[in-house]
Amino acid sequence: MSFLVLENLSKRFGSHLAVDNLCLGVEKGEFVSLLGPSGCGKTTTLQMIAGFVEPSGGAVRLEGRDLLAIKPARRGLGIVFQSYALFPHMTVAENVAFGLEMQGVAPAERARRVGETLELVGLAAFAGRFPRQLSGGQQQRVALARALVIRPQILLLDEPLSNLDAKLREEMQIELRQIQRSVGTTTILVTHDQAEAMALSDRLVVMNHGRVEQIGAPHEAYERPATAFVAGFLGRTNVLNGATVRPEKIAFAASGLGGTVRTRVFQGNHWLYQVETPSGLVTVIRQNSGEPMPAEGETVRLVWGTT
Repeated sequence: MSFLVLENLSKRFGSHLAVDNLCLGVEKGEFVSLLGPSGCGKTTTLQMIAGFVEPSGGAVRLEGRDLLAIKPARRGLGIVFQSYALFPHMTVAENVAFGLEMQGVAPAERARRVGETLELVGLAAFAGRFPRQLSGGQQQRVALARALVIRPQILLLDEPLSNLDAKLREEMQIELRQIQRSVGTTTILVTHDQAEAMALSDRLVVMNHGRVEQIGAPHEAYERPATAFVAGFLGRTNVLNGATVRPEKIAFAASGLGGTVRTRVFQGNHWLYQVETPSGLVTVIRQNSGEPMPAEGETVRLVWGTT
């Protein structure tokens, strides 16, 4: 049996079915992302695991125990919210220590574990600062430290990086994955960001209208989408000869499907093309190798391998 089991988990809000018979097994130490557009049911699923929302049906089991029968505060879960929810009147160290105080951990042990966890997230030198004196990325790490210091069986992350700018968000993705691997905590992330989910996760749970569309490793879901929704949601795609073809798999060649370049956009490390063909408008992504690239209005030939 998996470490965490969601069995036919459902939630209705009046006539609206937010989560529809979701089944999922999560292994110990695994990093799983619930991924989908707004309103797909991913946050509601996380809140049912945490105990903030009561399911309309189904079961949640942790190591065989009925988690739904346990009060949220006693479920042993670490949670990081989108807003970080730090206490503004407490220092970094006091924020991180809060959960340990609630657990009745002795002061000496509390100080030791706070110090170790701040070291883990790279904030040992900031222990005496207040949240208002920290950057967004530093506040995010404090929230993560506060969740990890209680040594949770599962870490729940609800869009924790969405308030950061693009560059810092990418840096924090790398840090978050490194921290998760070093402590080995089973982690469930809720996100609508496809790139973030694919960068961080061992497996994706792609959701749409309360239902699971596909569960699988990021590269499997990307290369072999189970549904048209998954194919479109996990990035740009083309349907050619009945097959899903990712834009980066298409190359310009001397022979192949003929077309005319309608649009060419430079995006730094790659070029984005839209090519008019007898099969319709085809999106092409080619890496910026420094070589001359076809111009708008130019006639080209396209070749690809199936995914």
